[in-house]
Amino acid sequence: MKRKIPSTVALCLFEAAARHESFARAAAEVFLTESAVSRQIAVLEQYLGVKLFSRVKKQVILTDAGRLYSRNIRGSLDEIEMHTKSLIESKGAGGVLELAVIPTFASRWLLPRLNDFLAKHPDITVNLSEKADPFSFHGTNFDAALHFDDPVWDSAEKVQLFEEEVVPVLSPQHFELAKFRTAPRLLALPLLHKRTRPEAWQRWFQAAGCSATVSAPAMRFELYAMVIDAARAGLGVGLVPRFYVQEDIERGVLAIPMDVSLKHEKRYCFVYPEHKRDSPVVQAFSRWVSGMAMEFSAVARPVQKSRRQA
Repeated sequence: MKRKIPSTVALCLFEAAARHESFARAAAEVFLTESAVSRQIAVLEQYLGVKLFSRVKKQVILTDAGRLYSRNIRGSLDEIEMHTKSLIESKGAGGVLELAVIPTFASRWLLPRLNDFLAKHPDITVNLSEKADPFSFHGTNFDAALHFDDPVWDSAEKVQLFEEEVVPVLSPQHFELAKFRTAPRLLALPLLHKRTRPEAWQRWFQAAGCSATVSAPAMRFELYAMVIDAARAGLGVGLVPRFYVQEDIERGVLAIPMDVSLKHEKRYCFVYPEHKRDSPVVQAFSRWVSGMAMEFSAVARPVQKSRRQA
């Protein structure tokens, strides 16, 4: 079946004309005459059956339909250009991995380890895009995602990595740690919440043996990184994954007032659509990230065990 796609030449000229709202400037950008640009856009309008520009005297103005169409196709043209350049540069070897990531997970766990993957696979380029919430791969350019498990991924391929363990943290520079070694004392502090985990603090206090009702959060944040920064700034006590703050704790920037944790809050996974099952790039990253997760879990377990014994 023939795809319902206009000429890419016409699309590129339209995108340039829409960006400049000028046929003359678009023509100068692509080294064509203004009349050539005008003819291509007229052909495109005829193909679509929709006016993309209004001609007012010697000016051209985008119609509402033209403005929407230019906005929708611009990203696709950029993606085609990017993948084309990548193929030319790599001569068909390696490739590009478009990876969606949870922002804090990427900055705190993935990026410090990513050099290892790039050293082992110098012919693969990894592009990262932030996706705070789970999503469907349909209609996106993502090859895979490093995210937490969710029903939205049920129709995709999943590689389980490790579970999350959240702990309370506060700034020893702003609070006297000895005063907050019990749950009721901790309850008196401003509680910093992650937006998608509104019930987490109530569950943590129950796990700590405190049945008091948790009041409304002092502040809500979109990302764990924001909760961590707010705790470091002394705005209150945050409930965050332990491995996100391990270095801060070792440096004394943050402290865990009560080492009571909520385990199995979320399970992190590497996930990709079924049609990427045979992708060498996706499979290379899958093998690598699985190995990294096993190493991380092996190191984390003894540390947590010795902490409980202490």
